Amino acid sequence: MTDAEILKSCENERQSVECWTRVMGYFRPYSHFNKGKKSEFEERMWFTEEKANCDCEVKAA
Repeated sequence: MTDAEILKSCENERQSVECWTRVMGYFRPYSHFNKGKKSEFEERMWFTEEKANCDCEVKAA
């Protein structure tokens, strides 16, 4: 059985996932956005911040 067939057979048991995001200081589900907010959300640039490279020594006081 292929992955697609397995997913199709279990489709009625699957739970939908809702995306929440922070807008104007509070969290809201994407499904409640108006057309303008959805457009803005789609234009956002996603990034992953890398760990800082610090060769500093920590001195005890």
